[in-house]
Amino acid sequence: MNEEIEFILDTAKEAMNKAIAHLEKELVSIRAGRATPAMLSTVMVDYYGAQTPLGQVANVNTPDARTLSIQPWEKNMLQEIEKAIQLANLGFNPMNNGDIIMINVPPLTEERRKGLAKQAKAEAEDAKVGIRNARKEANNDIKKTDISDDMKKISEDDVQKLTDTFVKVIEEKLAVKEKEIMTI
Repeated sequence: MNEEIEFILDTAKEAMNKAIAHLEKELVSIRAGRATPAMLSTVMVDYYGAQTPLGQVANVNTPDARTLSIQPWEKNMLQEIEKAIQLANLGFNPMNNGDIIMINVPPLTEERRKGLAKQAKAEAEDAKVGIRNARKEANNDIKKTDISDDMKKISEDDVQKLTDTFVKVIEEKLAVKEKEIMTI
């Protein structure tokens, strides 16, 4: 196979892998009934005037399936962390006992589960759009090469096979996440 075509295919594969990695990151942050530290990954704390991710100012643990505990590295950050969690609008009510912050994660309602499943589908669709964009870019690059029309057609078929493989991976990841969300 032509080196130029191999490079185009590798670039497309890399872009598609990035779309999958982004999807995985987004799916982890979608709540699925049990408490995970990733639920607080979007919380930004005012740390001496700079917006800092919660994970960089405190330890976040899950003592059990329904509880999150946040232990700041500096005690004077307790109120800032508590305020940041409330501002993040995640639906949690943090409880401060002077040393650590505890969050009881309420069980999900059926309506909320359906909403989270819809959110997961939207993230999967965004990932598919990223993969289709990578396919389009690769096909455009193939058309610009100066190889025979037969080789261009074969290369475009290879790009389509790659696209189908990655779309299937997205569908599998979405199915797992939806099952996780809908399981009580």
